[in-house]
Amino acid sequence: MLEHFSSALSRKIVGWEVHDRETAEFAAQVLRRAVLAEACLTSPLVLHADNGGPMKGATMKGGMERLGVVASFSRPRVSNDNPFSEALFRTCKYVPAWPAKGFGSIEEARAWVSAFVRWYNTEHRHSAIRFVTPDQRHRGEDRALLARRHQVYELARAARPERWSGGTRNWRPVGPVWLNPERPDTGCRGHGVADALPHEAGGGGPMAGSANRAA
Repeated sequence: MLEHFSSALSRKIVGWEVHDRETAEFAAQVLRRAVLAEACLTSPLVLHADNGGPMKGATMKGGMERLGVVASFSRPRVSNDNPFSEALFRTCKYVPAWPAKGFGSIEEARAWVSAFVRWYNTEHRHSAIRFVTPDQRHRGEDRALLARRHQVYELARAARPERWSGGTRNWRPVGPVWLNPERPDTGCRGHGVADALPHEAGGGGPMAGSANRAA
C-alpha cells in the first residue's frame, strides 16, 4: 500500500511510504514527516483525501489538528474527485520501468517507489505546469525558467518567421490551482481544497498551497 502526499500547486510528492496495510497511524506518520521535512508548520495547509477509514480515523484527525492542517474530503460516491492524484498514479503505472509482474517483496516495492519519486520530482517535466519539474515549481524557479524559454522562442520566430504560422508556445507560469474549479454554467463554488483555503493557492515555496493524498 502506497501512502503519499503531494502539493496540488507544484505536483511535488512531499511525503510517501509503502506499507503492507493501510492504517490511520501510518497515514498520520507520513503526514507528520512531510510537514516537518517541508518546514511548513506555520503555513495554511489543507489536506484533501478520500473518504477511507484511515483518513477519518481518530489518530489521523488528531495528527492533523496538532499540525494545524485543515481536512477536506472527496464528495460522496465520487471516485475521481482528486484529479491531481489520479494523474500521478497514471504516470506511475505507465512509466516504462513499471514492473509488469508486480513486486516480489515490500522492500522491492519501496526501492522502486523511491526511485520513481526521485525521478518524478527532479527530472519529469510535467505538462500541466508548463514542462518544468515539480521540484522547480515547488522552489519558485518556474517563472525565471519559463521567461527564458519564451525569450528563446521569440528569438527563433524572429530569425525564421516563415516557420511560424502563429504565435509561440504559451510559456506563462500556471496561476492559482483549484481542485474542482467553479463552473460558469452552474455558478457553484468548487469543492474541496479551494473552498477550504483562506485564499487562492498561488506562488511557490515549501508545500505551497495545498496537499492531496491518495493510496
